[in-house]
Amino acid sequence: GRVRELKITVLSTMLADGDELGEWGFAALVEADGHRILFDTGANTDVVLRNARSLKIDLGNVPDVVLSHWHSDHIGGFLPLRESVRAATPSALARTHVAEGMFYPRRSNPPHVEVNQMIRLKADYEKTGGVFVSHAAPAQLQPGVWLTGPVPRRHAERNWSGSVSVTTPKGVVEDTVQDDMSLIIDTEQGLVVLTGCGHAGVINIIAHARDFIRPARVHALIGGIHLFNASETTLNWTAEQLRGFGIDHFIGAHCTGVETVYRFRKDLGLDRAHAVVGAVGAGFELGRGIKPGDIAK
Repeated sequence: GRVRELKITVLSTMLADGDELGEWGFAALVEADGHRILFDTGANTDVVLRNARSLKIDLGNVPDVVLSHWHSDHIGGFLPLRESVRAATPSALARTHVAEGMFYPRRSNPPHVEVNQMIRLKADYEKTGGVFVSHAAPAQLQPGVWLTGPVPRRHAERNWSGSVSVTTPKGVVEDTVQDDMSLIIDTEQGLVVLTGCGHAGVINIIAHARDFIRPARVHALIGGIHLFNASETTLNWTAEQLRGFGIDHFIGAHCTGVETVYRFRKDLGLDRAHAVVGAVGAGFELGRGIKPGDIAK
C-alpha cells in the first residue's frame, strides 16, 4: 500500500517565475500512482487557474480536492476552479475532502462579523453537483495516500492568529483551527508530508502521521508551516524536533517564511538542492527530488 510514483507541483505561493503569478496563498497538484488531487486552491479567484494554464497543467482530469482548512488564502479559487472544468467534465473537482469543523461559524474579535466563507461556498458548490466528504479521523484516499483529519495537539505549538472565535457543538471558543488537515503520502523512501499552513503544528502533524501510518522518516516536507513570525525559541525547538524525523527534502512555501527555510536548511544539515523556498511551478518528484524553479535555485 505504498506509493511508487509521486509528483507534487506548487500552483500557488508567494514566489513565482516568468508568466506565473505569486500570491499570499497555497495550492499544489498531487499526482500519485496515476491519481490526481488538488490540494488547496489559493487566495484569489483566478491565480491557480492562470498558473495551471501557464504551466500547461490540465485540471479537468482531477476528481478530488483537499482543502486544508477554512482560511480564505486556501479556498479563494475553489468555486471558480470547479466552474472552469464542470461543463466539459462534470466529475472534475467534484469531490472535496475537508476536516470536521470546516463549516463551523467563525467571527472576528472584533467587529464580530462572520468570516468563514466556506459556509456560503458549501451551498454554491453543492449546486454544481459537488460533494463534500468530512473527515473526523485519518482516512486513506487510495493506497498510500492519507488525510490526517483533525490533528491531536500533543505539543504546545501555537501558530494561529488568536483573533477569531468559533462556534462549536460545545460552545463558543477561540478558533485554534482544529479543522487544519494535511496530506501524507507513504513511500518506500519514507513519508511525504504536504501542509497548507500547518496550523496544528508541523511537529504535531508529523508525529500524528507516524502514529497512524508507520514510524518512518520524513522523506519530504512540502508546503506552509506558519513560522514566518516565530520566535528564536520556537525555531530552535522545531528544528530540533525535525532533526529527529530525518528530513531528506524540504520545500518551505507560503507562510513558512524565507528566513525560516534558510535557517532550517542549516539546522537540518541540508544543502540548496534539498531545502528551498517554494515557488509556483516548483515541485518534488519521488526518485528525482526537488525541482526548485529558476528564482528559488
